[in-house]
Amino acid sequence: MDMSQIMKQAQQFQQKLASMQAEMAERTVTSSVGGGMVQATVNGRHQLVGLKIEREVINPDDPEMLRDLVMAAVNDAMAKAQEMIQAEMGRLTGGMNIPGLF
Repeated sequence: MDMSQIMKQAQQFQQKLASMQAEMAERTVTSSVGGGMVQATVNGRHQLVGLKIEREVINPDDPEMLRDLVMAAVNDAMAKAQEMIQAEMGRLTGGMNIPGLF
């Protein structure tokens, strides 16, 4: 394989990666905790894009409970987003793990 072929393949991969990153920014995952009382939605760029808190879970006498539910929902949504990204990267790289790529 000559250098021009390698460069062409690298450019194609870079284009596919950029396309996948744009697609991931549009895709979201949602996590629901506390029996659906708190929901967090995260996109493929690990940005929190939605947060739903039911009125019943808001208790001024127990802010720790609400904090814990929000943190659990956000952390779970972030983990789901990472799984979604890794699955897409696996398809792009043919299952090859390239550290630091995404």
